Amino acid sequence: MISPNRRLDVLFVEPNSSAQAYQDLSKTYTAIETPTWSLLLAQSCRSKGFGVAIVDSNAERLSDTQTIQRIHDLNPRLVVFVMYGQNPNSGTTNMIGAERLGKALKQAYPEYPICMVGSHVSALPKEVLALKFVDYALLNEGVYALANLLDSDMDGGIKHIKGIGWKNEGALILNPPQQIVPQDKMDIDLPGYAWDLLPFDKKPLDLYRAHFWHAEFNHNLRTPFAAIYTSLGCTFKCDFCMINILNRVDNEDGIVSANSNVMRHWSTGFMLKEFDKLANMGVETLRISDEMFFLNRRHFEPLIAGLEERGHNLRMWAYARVDTVRKEFLERFKKVGINWLALGIEAGNQKIRLEVQKGKFQEVNIRDTVKTIHDHGIDVVGNYIFGFPEDTHETMQQTLDLACELNTAHANIYPCQALPGSPLYYTALAKGWKLPDSYEGYAFLSYDCQPLPTNHLSAAEVLRFRDDAWAKYFLRPEYLSMIEQKFGAQQAQNIVEMSKIKLKRKLLGD
Repeated sequence: MISPNRRLDVLFVEPNSSAQAYQDLSKTYTAIETPTWSLLLAQSCRSKGFGVAIVDSNAERLSDTQTIQRIHDLNPRLVVFVMYGQNPNSGTTNMIGAERLGKALKQAYPEYPICMVGSHVSALPKEVLALKFVDYALLNEGVYALANLLDSDMDGGIKHIKGIGWKNEGALILNPPQQIVPQDKMDIDLPGYAWDLLPFDKKPLDLYRAHFWHAEFNHNLRTPFAAIYTSLGCTFKCDFCMINILNRVDNEDGIVSANSNVMRHWSTGFMLKEFDKLANMGVETLRISDEMFFLNRRHFEPLIAGLEERGHNLRMWAYARVDTVRKEFLERFKKVGINWLALGIEAGNQKIRLEVQKGKFQEVNIRDTVKTIHDHGIDVVGNYIFGFPEDTHETMQQTLDLACELNTAHANIYPCQALPGSPLYYTALAKGWKLPDSYEGYAFLSYDCQPLPTNHLSAAEVLRFRDDAWAKYFLRPEYLSMIEQKFGAQQAQNIVEMSKIKLKRKLLGD
């Protein structure tokens, strides 16, 4: 608890962008995820003695006016907007609410210094710093830069603080970069999650809800919910992904996520305590957010062993690569409650997959891998992207055909975006491809969604194919029959009801 006589040092704010990013799906069907980096930074700061708090406008569904009043009531020395999310595009799409809220906050209370941190900030630090309401930007994850900023008077001394951006009489200044938390300091300098700072209604974490499919299309199983990382980063360099941009330690222009493909882990004992905390708070529906949980056996096997010993009643999902799934561990995954594995299948055409550097799928039979996972009672989330640079109607149809053939219990169907921080972003700039002119344009399900054109198709053709593909996949009789047999008739009907919410698209003339 913060002493009533002490001013709050730092307030982490999660702006609300849900209505613009997800349209009417935001009301019921989209997930409301726990704010990972607000939780990590808050816990890190208070371990150093700083007073911290979190305002999650997204979870509480606060208006900008309500959020600003909450900020004013808490009266922090520093307001930090955290531009991060579990999806690769979330850091950018969260800028929708951040820009709106930041302008209003600065107008109402110009005395509050506003700082921004997160994946979009790391991708485009100068562009973010150029926003009039932004006073400071933290480069990369910002753990050390933030602590040093709070230790300063936030005035003349800031020019010596590594890893921050600031303004000097209108000039944009990026100080020399600061390191990210090294592997041997993970348990110390990122000492867990400040779960107790999150808002709730009747019980902890009940304002957060899982993805609809994660709860087996049953609304009653979606909350309480939490998302947790046991590792940070990814070792791979996919052209369309910007996840690793949060690890950047280089201020040069044109830096992309592939330049910092590092991965760090918390210790097994440390992470098991976090799982215990969540279980004791009543959480059963839990996302393991690691980019590649099913990758490093030395990391995941002792975690699985610890969860086996504890016997928590958990309903979890995790990411895996098609070419790293190990059959011998699937039974143990299922035993501890990992009921879903999300696979980045991406495209049905092998040449398209190789074009975006996704990996050595030519050595793996995707169909056999999915069948093996299903044979162990684990459901699969197939991730597919339409509109890679060499995609045609024919190759996109191959992707849809593969998805329908695999008939997994859920499929994420995305239009290809050149996300800031990804290699594809700079490819698009070099080729003169049209990029979104607003943050909403990077939101996959928004009205203003602006995917990339391909070398053969317009952006509108890609988006129309994607939206049609979604309906074709989820309304197939064989799919709905499978869902009914697996989860129940009501769950199949819930999917039909969700399909009645039609996305409006500016690009398609809606």
